[in-house]
Parts: sequence; structure tokens; C-alpha cells
Amino acid sequence: MTDCRRLLTFALAVFATAPVATAAERRPNFLIIVADDLGYSDIGAFGGEIATPNLDRLALAGIRLAGFHTAPTCSPTRSMLLSGTDNHIAGLGTMAELIRPNQQGKPGYEGYLRRDVATLAERLSVSGYRTLFSGKWHLGLTAEQDPSARGFQRSFTLAQGGHNHYGTDADPAKGGTATYREDGKQLTRLPADFYSSDYFATRLIDFLGERPAQAAGEKPFFAYLAFTAPHWPLQAPPEDIARYKGRYDEGYDALRQRRLARQRELGILAPDVAAHTPRNRDGSWDSLTAEQQRTAARNMEIYAAMVDRLDQNVGRVIEELHRSGELDNTVIVFLADNGAEALDVETTGAEMLARQLKGADNGFANRGTASSYITYGAGWAQAATAPSWLTKGYNSEGGTRAVAFISGAGIPQRQGAATQYLSVADIAPTLLDLAGADPAATRVGERTVRPITGRSWAGWLSNPDVRVYGAGDGIGAELFGSRAFRQGDWKITDIGDGIWRLFDIARDPGETRDLSLAEPDRRTELSAAWERYARDVGVILPDAIPYRP
Repeated sequence: MTDCRRLLTFALAVFATAPVATAAERRPNFLIIVADDLGYSDIGAFGGEIATPNLDRLALAGIRLAGFHTAPTCSPTRSMLLSGTDNHIAGLGTMAELIRPNQQGKPGYEGYLRRDVATLAERLSVSGYRTLFSGKWHLGLTAEQDPSARGFQRSFTLAQGGHNHYGTDADPAKGGTATYREDGKQLTRLPADFYSSDYFATRLIDFLGERPAQAAGEKPFFAYLAFTAPHWPLQAPPEDIARYKGRYDEGYDALRQRRLARQRELGILAPDVAAHTPRNRDGSWDSLTAEQQRTAARNMEIYAAMVDRLDQNVGRVIEELHRSGELDNTVIVFLADNGAEALDVETTGAEMLARQLKGADNGFANRGTASSYITYGAGWAQAATAPSWLTKGYNSEGGTRAVAFISGAGIPQRQGAATQYLSVADIAPTLLDLAGADPAATRVGERTVRPITGRSWAGWLSNPDVRVYGAGDGIGAELFGSRAFRQGDWKITDIGDGIWRLFDIARDPGETRDLSLAEPDRRTELSAAWERYARDVGVILPDAIPYRP
């Protein structure tokens, strides 16, 4: 039996495949799971070799979204996920940590989720849902910006964008820099056995079990589980790391080719698609010294262990839903928040991570422990984003085309993968539609809020021939000066060097052939459309590029 067929056996009747439930029937539960910096091909159902049986089972029982797009980094994506609109409108025109002087104090660059947008939790809460959150927030640091103040009735929160996965940075009296809260109350001590993926899943499971007696069996839930894995620092339990010993000794070039072959076998990549050539500062795997290869392979082993552990914890949550009888009535959306992270602590990330690297023990034997601080670099990242161009931080396909699927109650099982363009901003209106709530509402509770601009997938979930975005619909994007505009199958991309390149994404999803010379009028038309988009959402291009992996 081929690897592909082994994967497909995971999809055995996990969920019913009836048409999408109507509002007249029992309202569905919702579970959104976000992985942090996970690469497009890291899980088995998208071509990876890492052990992810729980995610694979869910993905293959539903619809894999091969055309799903996010912002190029974490907090802008999370703002779009919860608000259903552009990150510049939601307040995250750039990451709070990287606001440039010319953007300071400007609308859309607050660095936290604005009050004039409503979160999905706020909208579902007023519609009668229990709302639960566990994990990384990264949408504001103050108590007034906490999930507990933005519609989540129960929450365990890491406020910042990253942390030590073993929780050693919780106590400010001991120099801790991470803020943890439960229902808005700050915690300065975590359990001795804290590990991020384990504890985030545990707290969500606890919240799921707290069903109010008067609402048991009646009140649906919206749960949002936001892992920080596999975001740097790469840290994982030693027993998980041990399972990957020697697995990556052939290097990132070989891994990239194997994953591309698997994507073709699994039906999520057409045989004739050209993959973009990687851009590695250190060159090919063969150009590295033996010691560099040994260290790089260990970094990837630790990364794989983090993804493996994340999957184990997804399995724990799914088992709890099964135990409680809620699994068959739960719609599950899984996504990564951007493309794979290419920062290297020794080169491109050395300045940005200087404070974290101070005092870290990154000796070979200590890598992956609580006292180490490592990343895995551009070679492995581009193996994960292939066939796409570049990685996190860019508005190229490699930075914004993220692994994602939708599965569960009423979601049909479809072979292959859906390749039409979809946006992270579509998730909020889709779930509201499925809940029987009004995605067009501009009043939530006592507040008047900005409208949702994402598109609901409800019609497409019932009929695969429905187009969520038509040929004339334009979608703009910008972050760190990297820009993009897409209309139908055509896209212009600027990776931050000020040069517009034109691609036919349907035929060339790897963005390998710049058609600007062949189609100059189209490039001019799309660049003018981007300018209109930028005016509409209030883009302020940075006076200097704050982030480039």
C-alpha cells in the first residue's frame, strides 16, 4: 500500500457528510485550531513526513484548503481571523512590536484589536454561544485588550506573540517577559510540568467540561485553541525529539523534493506545477560543513517533535469532544497563521533576538531544552513552503498560503484539495452563517461596529462549483512594505523591494514566471487597484523595512 493510500484510510467515516446544517436544526459547535508558523507541507495530509495522525484524520474527512491565504505574520492574521476584515482596519496594520515611527499613532496601527471591530467571540456570544479561548492572543497586552474583554467567557491567555514553551518566563519578579492570564487575571506562576501545547490543550479541555447545568445539551460552544508551536524557540520534550533522530540527515534539499512528490501523490499539487527556486543565504545543503549539517538536522528534529506534540494534543481535544458526545456536532477549522519562519538565530535573526539569545545554552546536547533558544532557518522553511516563493514576512505565496482545512459536522468529504482563493477573513462570516447569525450585522450588543468584509463559504460548502470570490473581485494586502493584489487568477507581488511582479496564479502558484513584460497593461491595472485598496484601508508604508527573514 502506498503512503498516499495509508493516509487516505484515516478518513474513514469520522464525521457525517450530510449537507451543511441549516439554522432550523441544532446549531453547531465550532472549534478553531491555529498552529504558529507551521509550514504548508508539515502535516501528513499536505505532504509531510511528521507524525500527525489526528490532524490528517480530520483533514481527510473534510476539505483541504490548498488556496487558503493569511497575512504574512501572526498578529495581523489573528486580527483578520477574529474580525472578518482587513488587518489595517482591525488595528494590526503591522505587528505591535514593529510599528515604525511614521506609523506611530496612525489609525489602523494601534497594535491591538480595535474596539470598532467586533470579534467572532463577541458576535457568537450575543447569539447564545459559550465562548472559550486557550493559547496565544497577540492582539493587545493590557487587561482591556484581553480575550476576556473581547467576548470570551473563559480564557487562558499568553498575551504576547512568543514565549519559552516551558513557561520559565512567567514571573516578572524573576525577569519574566511573558504575560499569562486566566479570565483576565494575571498569573505569575505556572505548573511545574508546563509545556505550551500540553497546557493550552488541557485548559481548553477544562473549559469544555464546564457546561452550565441549565445549558447542558442546549448551548453550543465556540472554542479557539491557539498553539504557540512550532514558533521559535524550538523546544520539545526529549522523548518526542528522540523519535526523529537521524530523520533529517539528508538535508533540506532532499526533504523539499520528497514533500513536493508527496503533494503530487496526494492530489494537492498538479504534476505540471513548477516549484520556485529556494533562496538560501547559506546555499545548498551540500555547501554546508559536516558540523553545520549535524546542527541543522538536529534543529529540524526538534521542530518535527514540536509539530508531533501539537498533533498529540489535538488528539486529546478531539477525544474529549468524542467523550462528551459533542464531536458529531462540531465544525473544526484548522490553520497556520502564516508561512514557515525562515529567521536564523546566527544570521538574519541575530539582531532581532539578541535579548533572548543572551544567556541561552545552544550547545548541541542542550538544543531543544528550556534553556536553549534556536530557530531552524531558511532551508527547512522553504522545504515547508514549496512549491511557493519565500516564507513568513512576505506577501508572496510562500508567506501567505497556509495549511488549512475545514472538517466536522455537516462538512462534506472531498477528494484532493480545494484550490480556489480563500481568505482567513472568511472564517468569521462562514461560522456566523452556519450558526444562523447575521454576518452583515454592524451592531453587536451596545456597539456599532465596522462591517465584516470576508466572504462566507456556506454556499460553497454545499456546492463545490460555487465561487467564493469572482473573477472581478480584488483582494489587496500589505505588511512590512511587501504588497500584493489579486484579482481572479492574476496577482501582482512586491516582496518589499518596490518592484511589482505579475503572476498567473492558476497556472503558476509557485510565482516562478513574471509576466510583467508580456502583460504590461494588466500589471498597471492591478497596481492602480492596489493603490485604491491602500487608500481605502489606510496603508502607511513603513519608512524602513522592520522585518526580513
